Amino acid sequence: MKAKFLIPLLLFVVLVIFLAIGLNRDPHEVPSPLINKPAPAFDIAQLAQANKTFSPASMKGQVWILNVWASWCVACREEHPVLVELAKSGQAPLIGLDYKDKREDALVMLERQGNPYMLSAFDANGRVGIDYGVYGVPETYVIDQAGVIRFKHIGPLTPLILNNKIYPLLAELKKS
Repeated sequence: MKAKFLIPLLLFVVLVIFLAIGLNRDPHEVPSPLINKPAPAFDIAQLAQANKTFSPASMKGQVWILNVWASWCVACREEHPVLVELAKSGQAPLIGLDYKDKREDALVMLERQGNPYMLSAFDANGRVGIDYGVYGVPETYVIDQAGVIRFKHIGPLTPLILNNKIYPLLAELKKS
């Protein structure tokens, strides 16, 4: 008779534990299977100079940041001043990946709000974003000298994230 009540009680306790663990996780830190793996290779046209291309291979030997953005993305506009500050800091080259956007709209946005990027690659059809496992824009990746992804952040960057996570990681990666 006691077993009838014990099994549902145990299931309830297990469910509460799983929910408690889930509620304590940061939704911006989705585990990525790409962390500590080589960044996917690509070679696509640049946003501002369509006759030139960009490939992550050109960044080998440097710690750099890839920021996936779009002109239609409200959160990207919220993040933009933080990216401008990041670029001014000179901590690492900042490369943009304009994701599923219209070239003209993206160029207008950068002209109006300032262009924090060393350059932006133009991923019009989203193929590169798919390879990087993009959930939605904005997303930011820190890539080391060997071309390995060391960090991924989903959502807009904030000064707190820069100071507590990205800047310390950049300093650590530059030492090694």
